[in-house]
Amino acid sequence: MASIGPKNTKLEDKVLKKLWSRGIRYRRNTKGLMGKPDIAIKKYKVVIFIDSCFWHGCEIHGRIPKSRVEFWTNKINQNKQRDNEVTRYYIKNNWNILRIWEHEINQNLDQVVNEIVDFIENQKGRCKI
Repeated sequence: MASIGPKNTKLEDKVLKKLWSRGIRYRRNTKGLMGKPDIAIKKYKVVIFIDSCFWHGCEIHGRIPKSRVEFWTNKINQNKQRDNEVTRYYIKNNWNILRIWEHEINQNLDQVVNEIVDFIENQKGRCKI
């Protein structure tokens, strides 16, 4: 499991490529921010997480493997708990957080990209630079 990298996934790449082509500039997996968000725009206090259905325990598509059930149940529950802690941290510190599920991207990538762009543009309007 240690060899599985949590960043630069094909899923993220699809979204980020479209955002870049739409003129959205961002940082990837920013180490200085809690939870290393997939997309960060510090200027507007925006963080976006792209959550895979398996690793983050999607209620619709998340499945526990048939072997080592206890291990995987604990692992995914810990991931969900950490996700909740990260979300609370950003809300408490007045950051704008958005979480996107893998299945949303797979169902309609363009719609997800439009939602992200709208989310970022809305935060730009609130921010006094």
